Formats: sequence, structure tokens, C-alpha cells
Amino acid sequence: MNRRLLQNSSLFVSRKALGKALPVLLIHMCSVSAFAFSPTSSPLDDSIRVTLTEGTNMAIDLSPDKKTIVMDLQGTIWAMPVGGGDAKALTDALGDSRQPAWSPDGSRVAFHSYRDGNYHIWTVNKNGTGLEQITTGIYDDREPHWSPDGKSLVFSSDRGGNYDVWQIELASGNLKQLTDNPANDYYPAFAADGKQIAFVSERTEAPGIYALSLEGKEQLLIPSESKLAAPSWHPNNSQVLYNALSQHGQSRLEAAMLGDGGGQTISDASEDVFPFRVSWISPIEFLYTADGKIKRRKLGKKSTQTVPFKAVVALYRPAYPRKAYTFDNVAPQPVQGIRGASVAPDGKRIVFSALSDLWVLEKGKRKPVALTHDAYVEVDPAWSPDGTKLAYVSDRNGSMDLWIRDLETGDERLLTDLPNDLNFPSWSPDGARIAFYEGDLRNAWGRGTLNAVEVGSGKVVKLHESMFVPGQPSWSADGKTIAISALEVYSSRYREGISKFLLVSLDGQPDRYVSPVPERSLGTRGKNGPVWSPDGSMMAYTLDGVLWVVPVDKLGTITGPPKRLTNELAEVPGWAADSKSIVFLATDALKQVYLADGHIESIPMDFTWQYKQPTGRKVIHAGKLFDGRASTYQTNVDIIVEGNRIKEILPHQAGRQGTLIDASDKTVIPGLFEMHTHQSEMAGEKLGRLWLSYGITSLRETGADPYDAIERKESWNSGARKGPREFFTGGLTDGSRIYYGLATSINSGAQLELELERTKRLGYDLIKTYVRMPDLMQERITAYAHSIGIPVSSHEIYPATRYGVDAVEHIGGTSRRGYSPKITSTNHTYQDVTELLAKSGMNITPTASLQGGFYVMAGKDPNFFENRQFKAFYSEAYAKELKEGATQVTKMFPGYISNFGNIQQTVKALLVAGARVTTGTDSPFIPYGMGLHTELQSWVDGGVSPYEALRSATLWAAEAVGVSKDLGSIEPGKLADLVIVNGDPLAHIQDAWNVETVLKNGEVHQIEDLLKRPSGN
Repeated sequence: MNRRLLQNSSLFVSRKALGKALPVLLIHMCSVSAFAFSPTSSPLDDSIRVTLTEGTNMAIDLSPDKKTIVMDLQGTIWAMPVGGGDAKALTDALGDSRQPAWSPDGSRVAFHSYRDGNYHIWTVNKNGTGLEQITTGIYDDREPHWSPDGKSLVFSSDRGGNYDVWQIELASGNLKQLTDNPANDYYPAFAADGKQIAFVSERTEAPGIYALSLEGKEQLLIPSESKLAAPSWHPNNSQVLYNALSQHGQSRLEAAMLGDGGGQTISDASEDVFPFRVSWISPIEFLYTADGKIKRRKLGKKSTQTVPFKAVVALYRPAYPRKAYTFDNVAPQPVQGIRGASVAPDGKRIVFSALSDLWVLEKGKRKPVALTHDAYVEVDPAWSPDGTKLAYVSDRNGSMDLWIRDLETGDERLLTDLPNDLNFPSWSPDGARIAFYEGDLRNAWGRGTLNAVEVGSGKVVKLHESMFVPGQPSWSADGKTIAISALEVYSSRYREGISKFLLVSLDGQPDRYVSPVPERSLGTRGKNGPVWSPDGSMMAYTLDGVLWVVPVDKLGTITGPPKRLTNELAEVPGWAADSKSIVFLATDALKQVYLADGHIESIPMDFTWQYKQPTGRKVIHAGKLFDGRASTYQTNVDIIVEGNRIKEILPHQAGRQGTLIDASDKTVIPGLFEMHTHQSEMAGEKLGRLWLSYGITSLRETGADPYDAIERKESWNSGARKGPREFFTGGLTDGSRIYYGLATSINSGAQLELELERTKRLGYDLIKTYVRMPDLMQERITAYAHSIGIPVSSHEIYPATRYGVDAVEHIGGTSRRGYSPKITSTNHTYQDVTELLAKSGMNITPTASLQGGFYVMAGKDPNFFENRQFKAFYSEAYAKELKEGATQVTKMFPGYISNFGNIQQTVKALLVAGARVTTGTDSPFIPYGMGLHTELQSWVDGGVSPYEALRSATLWAAEAVGVSKDLGSIEPGKLADLVIVNGDPLAHIQDAWNVETVLKNGEVHQIEDLLKRPSGN
């Protein structure tokens, strides 16, 4: 029985029923649109050809006549002779086709493919013709295996609410669910006689490999606490071979004898065995994949033979003009970082945060008025129901706390002072309480515990346990229910799901998920709804990027069909008190839509900011200068800075005109780039100072609420608060399923075009696509991004390199496959990855510190947490949690630490091969600022020279961002972003964090000032 029924409305059906009723409709809305706008592939004569001789996490299968091997190298199905040789592609590169399986008669190959935006089972003839889709729908179907008679396929699927084993009859298309356990069951494989199916199960009470008989009886064959994969029956059904990943980080091929329960490890201890089925050549000999190779082994023998192969792929790397940056601009520019616009109950005033402060705009008056003006951050303003007060969040008391402002008197009151940072306040209809979230200690992507505070007494009551990146709370009219946008996961096997309305009863009733469109994700989880109308009759929300309303009853149950209100992007909807209109942010303008007739009015605003540009002349006397290019220092030189740019670099001469900065006993290096971070307004004012204190003068933010990111960018550039340069993208551009709160679920070509237009109008610096984005859509994204001069990055390397994607994030990182095409479970990477990256010129930011480097470096340095910046910006409680986390990781997953050296070898190998590698961390998963230095340290610890590490963090990073004309090195004509450090970082990379002085855009910041909170308001 389906375990996840959509509840409480006649409009809702079970996931299982929906799968039967709408098998192809929703996904073909995506796939047809994707095919419609796919650009013509570029001719291969203009391509780079790359020969692949090894594979990272490739699966194989041997044909029944034992003559042909099929393999899934980098998402394409290839065929080759069993003795090795040239591989021929059976599928194109755009389908992400995986885990091939021969039909019993040898005429066809089954596999799972992501061609239409979900994994489905496909087949193709052995000569590459006759591509056919076998399963359809909005679910993922994986790991096909043929029945011995060739009449059906078994596979794993999440169409039942979690992963179960399913079977499809090929002649009729009839589906049958074979397992139905609350835990995940997957990787099914028929025995040779067809009487049993082996599969992996994660059952809490007894995990391991099970056998399922034709009568439906289940039997535990192999109990195991290890992570298991890919059972394969011996031809005489006497034993099962399977893959096991131990806690110590070893990936082994195991054999279990049936009947007596005996077993043994087949592979060598040093082998990196891939988690896929073996293929039997004979009862004593089999093929499997490990160490980047196809291997041939006999039972009971230690020696192996390698089956060599060559697969040739073509990469199209188009040149395109990069976005022009005007860092010297002093002209007023329109403010675009409008955060949390909230309409007053009277519908006449709109309050929002921008440039670090709160502003109110009165309709009919184009210029907003500042309500606050201090050195701190004020965000998330919310009107009281009577319109006389504002609740908002500010860090002026040291952390992001909840404040109330009386609009008549101007009085401010600190309402809460909790240990952790707060966000998203929302008033109850009677004005007596305010709901809000308290973040966790690390603010790692916005976990939140829902609380309510009594406005009169300040008493705080917890309403709900911590949730993963929930949206703004919204109260029902009677104050008895709170609606939020929350993630409902598809299964525990993968990190993916969809955002729905979560209804939290304050009367103790169970939580309920509801959705206006079953199995479609709402807009990003932030301030995009659901927002209850004041009269309680409707909820407003964004879906597919546009604004909708849907009727609800007093409990939040949906009572009718939704109504679309806009044809343009809409963010942060807010109701007027009469429930007759909604104010929203339309990409870069405020608008108001009236429900009675649907007409939309613009709310014009004149609001500008300007770059803070320093004046005057400075002379930095550098004892040593690393300019970002040469591997050695220039010594005893003067760096002449005029305004915000470097004019000259000359041999030192006493008495030069200008303000002297004496670094004669210190080293000057270019400002560092953090190439992969995610930020939040919950970090407050200190975040900008923190970055600068570590010598980081430029950030590449690879996923953010765009308005949040622009607010930071404008605040830092204008001098409203101190901070580095910001190069940003918006939310994670993703497919039909999402995970993180800032992920945008793209369901159609039309929605994608709206998002691409936003990219241009808001001035993005890159586009980041995420793991569920199909290649056909990503190809369109890449073409558009290049047309406006900005790069594209993702978690993918192929076929992304084929159609010009510029960069890839993480050597590991999340993958929709459950395993990575870039790195194995033991942290090895092979020739296919190295060659594709080196030959394509694609930039990779491996985030090695995220993959264990942070904990490894902490373990090697007894004074690691005594770093003065860390002690100034991070609390003792935070440091304690980090240290305890390191201990827990080492104890629970020792392989995570012991295998880290393999990642270090990969980083070095990539650099040796000529790949472009840059430094980033994925903070705040590891600490802001400090993480970048542990990235540098972990590279050097693995054999990369300090020079190469620093070059990657400066000049190469600037080149990847597209700003090397102005940044990345210390040369005449470039911007004065530079760092003065104590020590010799080209000899001891740890000296790079001994920061004394930072110049960003020619403005001087001493370390003592950066470590102190601003004084006064």
C-alpha cells in the first residue's frame, strides 16, 4: 500500500494512482519543451577529440554469446569486443544512460536514462538503432535487469513512495510492484533459472541482500551493515557476488555461498571496486569494473587481466565575448537588491530592506525613506496587523535578533535575544504573537526551528522541531494553523523531493502536506508562499516562476482549482489587508495585482546607489611581492596606488609622494578569491569583515537568493558595510525535483526562458545548474549564458564539456545517480575525468576541504582553532561543535579521512595534466574564510606547490570569473585588491592567513579594525 498519500482534498490522489493516471503528461511537458529549444549540435570538425581509456564508476555487461561488452562510460552506452578494442557508441551523449543489461537473446540492451528529466528504463538494439522508452511518468526507474525469458524487466523505482522493486511486462506494459517495505529496496537481479530475484534492502531491522521468490516470499540471504550494491547470481545459482563499501572506506567485491552461509572477499584489498554487477564469462570466470578498468578474474585466483578499450568523444568549446565590468563607475545605479518587500495593511506603504537598512515606500511617492541607518543589517520586515509597528531582524545586538519598531514614535525594542540567529518573522492575525525561525549554530543553508514569541511578554514557545530550509511562516485567519513551504522527500535514498504547503496545527494535530498541483514543486522556499490571505480564504504562492492563488478552508485544505495571476516572474507576494490585491516583486520592479479583474499596476521607485571609490595616492613598501604570475617574489618594491587602481610597481625609494604603508618586513599577495560559497542574511554585518580579515577580497557565490546576493553586493560596493567583491548567481537552476530551499524547479521551456531573462536583467555573473537539470535544457542555458557573456557551471563534466559548459563544482558532491562520474566511493578519479577536464579547459573547483580536507588539516595542526580570525568571529560553542563533528566523522566514517589522500592526488594530477583548478569550499558547510585557507593547505599537503595553490586562488580564479583584466594579480593598471601578510606564503602556505592589512578597491582595512564590531548605530 502507498505510504505517502496526498491528504485532505478531493483534488489530491496518491502518488501511485497519479503515476497510473498521468504516466507521461507532466514529464512530457518538460521534455517536449526541452527538445523544442535544443540548439543544433555544432559540427565535430570544430571540436576537440578526446580518447578515453579509463572510466570512473562505469558499469558493464557481457552479451549472452560472450562476444560483446557494453559499458556506460560518462553517460553514453558503448559496445566493444570482449577482448578489448575500440568502443562504439550505441546512444548519444545527452541521455545520461547508465547500467546497461543485455537481453537474453542478445538483440537489445536495457539501461536507465535521464533523457526526459527523470530516470526511466530504455532499450536499444545492439547496433544502436531502435531506441525505445519502456517506462514513463514522473518517477525515477533505475537498474534494469531482464527476466531469463526476455519477456519482462525488473528495476527499482520510487513510484510507490520509496524505492521498491518493480516489474514490467514488455508486451503489455503492465507494471507490478514486487516489494513494499518502508525501507528502500533496489538493485534487483534475476537468478539464471528465473525463480528468484536478489535485491539490496536498507531495512532497519535486518539490512542486507534478500531473495524474492516467484510466490512473493522474501528471504534474507546476506545480512550486512555495510553499504551494498549490485548483487549478481552465479550461473548455477550457488552464490551471489555483490559490492560492499566498508566503514573504513574500502570498496570490495564479495561472494556469498547460498545454503551454508559462507562467503569471502573476491577482490584485492587495494582494489577500488565499482558498485555494479559482475558479468559471467563461465561458471569460474567473470568481468567486473575496478580501478578505472574492465577486469577479468577467475574464482579463487588473485591475478586479473585488463580488457583495454578506447572511446573517442568530441568536445565543442566555443569562444564568446565575456561580460564587461565597469569597476570604476561612479554614476548612480538603480538598487536591485530589494529584499522582503512587505505591503502595509492599508495597501499604501511598502517596507523592504536594501543597502543594509529598512526603507519604506509610499505609493505615489517614488523615493523611499530610510527607517534605519546604522552599521548593522536589518532584514525581514513584517507589518503588525494594525499597521502601527514593524517586526524585523537585526544584528545590532550581536546576533540576528527580533526587534519591534513603533512607527508612530520611532522607538525600537529588542524582543528576543536567543543563542542562534533568527529570520522570517510573521505576525499572528491578532497581533499578539510573532512566529519566526531560529537557525542552528552553523546556519548551514538555513535549518530552522519554528517558534512564536508573545509580543507583550517576550516569552518564546517552540512550535515545531527543526526543519530543512523552510519558507516564511504564514498564519491562518483564526491563528490556529501556520502554513509554510517545506520539503517532502521522495525517498531516503537520494537527497531530492519537492516543496509543498506544510500545514502546522497549533492544536496538536499532525502535520499535513498539501499541494495545488500534485508532484510539482513550488517556487524557492523563502518568501514565495504559501501566504494566507487575511480573510483566510486563499493562499498566494509562486509556481513555475509565476504568481498563483488557490482557495482554501480555515484549516488550509485546498477547496478548488488554482488561478494564475501573472505571466511574468513573481517573488515575495504580500496581501493587502482587504484580501483583494497582492504586491509582488516582478524581477526588478514592484507591482500590484488586483484579483477582481486581474489588472496589474506598476509601483515606480527612484532608488539608487553608488560605488564607494577612494581617492588619493598610497605607497605600499613591500619587502616581498607575489604578483600572482611569477613563481618567485619581487623584493623591496613600492606599489603605487592611485584611487582604486595600481599605477606602478617600482624599486623602493624613500620619500615617495603618498600615504606610506610600511610592509618592508612583510609579504604582499593579490586578494584571494573564494570560488564556491553560499551566504545568508542570517550571518549579518560581520560576514563581510570576516571575509576581508582572511584576505579574501572576491567571492564567487554559486547559489543564492538573487535579491539577497545583490543586496550584499550593493552594500559592500557602496560602503554601506565592509565586505569583498561579490560575483553571484541566483537560485540553483534545477529540474523537476529539488532539495535545497534556493533551488528553482524548472518544469518547462517557457519557465526556463523567464529565468534566463531574469539572469540578464539582474546582472548575474554566472548561471549554476544543479543535479536534476537535464542536458537538453542545460545546453539551452549554456547558449543563452554565453550570448550575454557569462559562464555556466554545474556538477557535471560530460556531456557538459561537449556543448561548452565552462566550469564544474566539486570533485565529489551531490549526484542524481547516487554515485559520481568524477570520483569513486574510495575517492579515486581516473583518466576519463582528468583527460576531459585537461583537454576541454573546463574549470574545476574541487572543494577538497569539504571532502575531508578541513578535518584532516585540523587534525595535523594543534593550533588550528587558535587562528585569531576564527577566534574573533566564531563562538566557543561553534568551535566545540566543529571539533566534536571531526571526532564523530573520524569514528563513524574513518574512510572519509583515510581516503582523503586520494583527493589530494587527484588535485595534483589535474594540475600536472594542465587542467584549470581553482580554490573554493562550499562554506558554510565548513567555516567561512578559514575554509579557503584549509583548501590551500590541503592542496599543499598533497604535493601541490604553494605557488600553484596561490595562483589558483588569485589569477586563475579571476580568469574563470572573467575579470582577469582587472583582478587576480598585482600589476599596473589593475584594481588595488591586495593583502599584506606576515611570513613567507610561497614557502609556508599557512602564512597566507597571517593577514595584517587588506586593500579592497584601494581602500585600506587594518586587521584590528576588521576583527572589531562597528561602534554606535
